[in-house]
Amino acid sequence: MKTRTEHDLIGYKEVSADAYYGIQTLRAVENFDICGVKLSAYPDFIKGLAMVKWAAAKANNDLGLLSNDLTEAITKACEEIIEGNLHEHFPVDMIQGGAGTSTNMNANEVIANRALEILGYQKGEYEHCHPNNHINLSQSTNDAYPTGIKIALIFMNETLVAGLKSLITAFRAKGEEFKDVLKMGRTQLQDAVPMTLGQEFEAWAVNLEEEIERLNQNAKLFLEVNMGATAIGTGINSEPGYSEKCVSRLNEITNLPIVLAGNLIEATPDTGSYVMYSSAVKRLAIKLSKICNDLRLLSSGPRCGLNEINLPKMQPGSSIMPGKVNPVIPEVVNQVAYKVIGNDLTVTFAAEAGQLELNVMEPVLVRAIFESMEMLVNGMATLKERCIEGITANVEHCKEMVLNSIGIVTAVNPTLGYEASSRIAKRALAENRSVYDLILEEGLLTKEKLDEILSPERMIKPQKFVEA
Repeated sequence: MKTRTEHDLIGYKEVSADAYYGIQTLRAVENFDICGVKLSAYPDFIKGLAMVKWAAAKANNDLGLLSNDLTEAITKACEEIIEGNLHEHFPVDMIQGGAGTSTNMNANEVIANRALEILGYQKGEYEHCHPNNHINLSQSTNDAYPTGIKIALIFMNETLVAGLKSLITAFRAKGEEFKDVLKMGRTQLQDAVPMTLGQEFEAWAVNLEEEIERLNQNAKLFLEVNMGATAIGTGINSEPGYSEKCVSRLNEITNLPIVLAGNLIEATPDTGSYVMYSSAVKRLAIKLSKICNDLRLLSSGPRCGLNEINLPKMQPGSSIMPGKVNPVIPEVVNQVAYKVIGNDLTVTFAAEAGQLELNVMEPVLVRAIFESMEMLVNGMATLKERCIEGITANVEHCKEMVLNSIGIVTAVNPTLGYEASSRIAKRALAENRSVYDLILEEGLLTKEKLDEILSPERMIKPQKFVEA
């Protein structure tokens, strides 16, 4: 393999001649074989870093710190990365020591080497375009890295919300399909009062719809960045006006209303926005898990469970029990939720671990949020396409359970009174008979009156009382 020799503070190493990354990236690859997930697994993150470097180059050029030729070459290299090129040259593990320095240098080296090619030089000829002197000019990992993260999270939130909206649409479609399917509602796993299956699915849709606003609201926190803070927020090694120019350029490049933090020393170690957003992601996961629990209960059976709905059959359910089919899709979404909840705890610990003017635990914090978002996007798509869209209802079974339930006595309670209704319920349980038959047997209501009270349309929404 052809190589080129590069050096850094520690010494010299041979880097593959084809690699756009350099010696510091190579050291990071050797040092941090931790989670096995590379920067290249998250294209939005790489694009966010390239946008930061592009904005910084433009701001430095505006201040006369970077030549037009270098700025154009750096800009072109960043544009190519934003378009999806060279992502395979970001091999650093997402979890790393050094507060993200390895990630920042990976971006600096790739952009520098691509810019060198654009300028007509060979990779590694850093005297013409240097990763630190030119690509990292007026920056530190401590402002470039978190800004790249925040831009990525805003873009990733758009993908997450789009997946959520698609799932909501599927639930709402089932709500319309099942709007006339009468079934028994339950509280504490006990018979409650009648409702429709459509109402249940629509309620799930509304429950998830609330999360769109929560996610978008918390994602807006990422619009505040600390570019120009450099090492600790004092702005050392940047010129007056750089922060404002860099943020202005970021707005142009990202088409986002990014703003500069009011106090850069406060903003540099602050991870509050990650904590808030992770909590919103966790809230969505919890709701999805609860819904999947319900789906598993409602589809339990087919002979000895609730058996109100049928989930699509995805695979044989047992290596020993012939004919068994399991609710594997809700089960896997439950497990996604557990991972997201655990990741939120990781974010909490990582945010708390900040010390003095920097939080060095951002890599694991970011990895946790990225993983949660990716798993939820995949989990929601799987739930929609391989479960919700194919659900069918056992209409007659649902109706039969309503008519045989003790719960329908609640519907006649306003007419018969609590004492008579309680007596009927107790007798129905003791004699294993239907409430309907016992009311007629005792002559408490005529069949016409009872049918009127127990008509589906009367039991699923508020109605005026029917006199006995």
